[in-house]
Amino acid sequence: MKKETTKATEVQLLELLKKVLPKATHDPQLAGKIYEAVEQELKTKAKVSAFDKFCTRVELPDLEPKSIETVKEQMAASFGDADVTLKPNRKEETLAVEVALADGTQLSGEIKVNPNLAAEPSEEQEVTLKFVPFPVCLPGDKELVWLLAKRENLSPEEAGIALSKLEEDFWASKTGQKMMRDRVERSFPEFIARVPGGMLGEVGLKRHYKTPEPVKLLRASKGKR
Repeated sequence: MKKETTKATEVQLLELLKKVLPKATHDPQLAGKIYEAVEQELKTKAKVSAFDKFCTRVELPDLEPKSIETVKEQMAASFGDADVTLKPNRKEETLAVEVALADGTQLSGEIKVNPNLAAEPSEEQEVTLKFVPFPVCLPGDKELVWLLAKRENLSPEEAGIALSKLEEDFWASKTGQKMMRDRVERSFPEFIARVPGGMLGEVGLKRHYKTPEPVKLLRASKGKR
């Protein structure tokens, strides 16, 4: 719950900066640099925090290939399009983790083997927020709806801001840049069909289907007299 609240606060902060900076300075380049610096710092801070938390809480009962593969799958789900390197140290009973994100950020940490971890009660139980429906459409075609979901603590406005920001980040990433070089159209339909589920999850969103559904117009039923 704390993570989702922090994410919503950061989105609101960036929106506030976008409004305030042009009033505080008449130099648009300076305003842009300040905004980008704050945005990048918030991104890096969130990624490091998520990574450290992952390394602390992930369950690693042993260093067998199956357990290591499970950790790798969890890393892929959490960090999306990233290069993950895992190096087991059987003498120290640890698993070194290195993650190279698409934006160039390098993360490194260590996971300790604990065969009793799964059986131990968690000292800090987090409330898992439910997903609620968040259908979206494009201004030019309101009859086609993408069926998404958002965490219940996000307002529709906050979810919309997060989705728009995530689309910008996706096309600016190495994966997005490569897609555009391969002549993939930079559009919302292409974005929502190709963005990794892990990236959506980081901002409290979820995709049910990759293609839109047409709105079904129901006929009013005639009551019996």
